[in-house]
Amino acid sequence: MAATEHELRRLDVRRPFNRAQARAAGIRLREILGPQFHKILYDSYVSSSVPITTKLRAEAALSMSVAGSYVSHHTAAELWGGVVPACSDVHITVPGQSPRSRRQGIRAHSTTGSRMTSTFQGLRMSSPTQAFLELAASLDLVELVVLGDSLVKRKHVTPDDLVMAASQWTGSGAARARKAARFVRKGVDSPKETRLRMLLVLAGLPEPTVNVIIRNPDGSWRMRFDLSYPGLKLIIEYDGRQHTESSGQWRRDLRRREELDRLGWRLIVITSDDLHDAPGAVLTRVQERSSIVVR
Repeated sequence: MAATEHELRRLDVRRPFNRAQARAAGIRLREILGPQFHKILYDSYVSSSVPITTKLRAEAALSMSVAGSYVSHHTAAELWGGVVPACSDVHITVPGQSPRSRRQGIRAHSTTGSRMTSTFQGLRMSSPTQAFLELAASLDLVELVVLGDSLVKRKHVTPDDLVMAASQWTGSGAARARKAARFVRKGVDSPKETRLRMLLVLAGLPEPTVNVIIRNPDGSWRMRFDLSYPGLKLIIEYDGRQHTESSGQWRRDLRRREELDRLGWRLIVITSDDLHDAPGAVLTRVQERSSIVVR
């Protein structure tokens, strides 16, 4: 016999629960393993009407961790809206020498020092700055700059915040954190723009300026460009579209290019294929159009 509505009201099945809690609420094991519920992690379940999200998985992992634990690393960065490589595990940090969970789907860390944590979305987790520092040990330089740019875009931190915190960080990856923080910028719209900028910089080209605005004679806003060398009147634009979306967009692009020509600006458009398949050709195009010499 299925659990009655009265029994189910004793347990909020929209939140993670374990088998012991289900048993106390009168929910039988065969019901838990049936279509009425989802498995989140080992011995953690939720009503099948509730979608499995990163936040829900983090809540489940935290509920089975020792007191004082918090969501950290990739999981905290993702919940703050940062862009990080995909990771199937939930990252949790436990205090001191407390036992770390060995359950599948949970990657537990330990710390003995003070850490910057916040309560966000109802969960205790690493602050955006702390998540950036934690990930300096596992992300490469470009991935770490992508994370920093994305956290700045979400207005959780400023570049100066990251530079200051990284300068004081003594944990694993400290040197990479300091280097990456110095490359984090405001106004970056997408991870691909970060990767394009870092491609140019790491190849020895001068760093292009982010978000240059071309104004009308009266000072009003005219056009904005993601990356440029203003002194050379050279614009480098990442375009994620793989084809022209409409005839109207195509005409607008043509008019925009004609206007740039009248203003004396040159435009280089870099596509996703260029960035991934031919980065060397991207660098050659920039050098040829700008006469910049690689350092």
